[in-house]
Amino acid sequence: MPKRIVVTKLGGPEVLQYQEYDLPNELPKSSVRIKQTSIGLNYIDTYHRTGVYPLAIDFPFCPGLEAAGNVIEVASDVKNFKIGDRVAYSFSPPLGAYCEIRDFQADKLVKLPEYISNDEAASILLQGMTVEYLFERLYKLKKDEKFLFHAAAGGVGLIACQWARSIGAKMIGTVSTDEKSKLAKNHGCAFTINYKNDDVYENLLKITNEELVNVVYDGVGKDTFKISLDCLNFRGLLVSFGQSSGMIEDVNLHSTFNPKSLYFTRPTLMHYIRNKSELEISSARLFSKIKNKEIKTNIFKAFKLSDASEAHNLIQSRKSMGSIILNP
Repeated sequence: MPKRIVVTKLGGPEVLQYQEYDLPNELPKSSVRIKQTSIGLNYIDTYHRTGVYPLAIDFPFCPGLEAAGNVIEVASDVKNFKIGDRVAYSFSPPLGAYCEIRDFQADKLVKLPEYISNDEAASILLQGMTVEYLFERLYKLKKDEKFLFHAAAGGVGLIACQWARSIGAKMIGTVSTDEKSKLAKNHGCAFTINYKNDDVYENLLKITNEELVNVVYDGVGKDTFKISLDCLNFRGLLVSFGQSSGMIEDVNLHSTFNPKSLYFTRPTLMHYIRNKSELEISSARLFSKIKNKEIKTNIFKAFKLSDASEAHNLIQSRKSMGSIILNP
């Protein structure tokens, strides 16, 4: 029987359990059956496990939003996939990626080009498409534009460094160590600020010749919210796309955003790949960047699926520098 990880109750990594499960006898309509070889671990998985993002599903449930593998069965009404195709998916409900075999809706899958391995796809699809919509569709970064991006040496951050370099934008990235600063710069981050040692606001002004920035990308949340606001120019945009340090506390909208007529958005990738067309646009842009060697994958560590709890401990330690994957 195939095996999977399930969340038995809300809590720490210890609530992740490895168990056998049954597959349906019949493949659902418009679906394919995937033998998964690589599963992406993303910070949002910890939010589902702990209840930071409440889920309207029963316990136990299988977590995970991203994986890659090989098609082993195809429903009769599916015409654009065949047995043997290498495919991947990301951030398309329902949850359930932490498993060996799963059935998935064909219109939510992308075929993998020959120059991207299954491990690479699982390590970069969600994070790469996140950067695509952040930089290309939510706010269109311009050549030579300076902007602030928190956690520049994380999985999303390292892709952001490379994407910014590819379009000529000048990313100012916050990091916590000199090692992470070096890593971010090697990936294309134009400037780094070590927030453990230096004042982010004062150092940003030095970099920009006393100019504030028009956009800040903040996936950290509570710890960086005020810094992000301070660094924004009049009518600037704060893009809050995550909260690795915790949820932003309740704010007074008038006193927080009115003094500089700031914009605020709380986006999610799911809303930028709502249909097959948007999914193909986003993934094609990412794949093109990879093919042209403008972006490279960075797998920090691979764990066995059975060791998912250990992988969750690592990603929450904020000591990883790149992507983490699980291999069934």
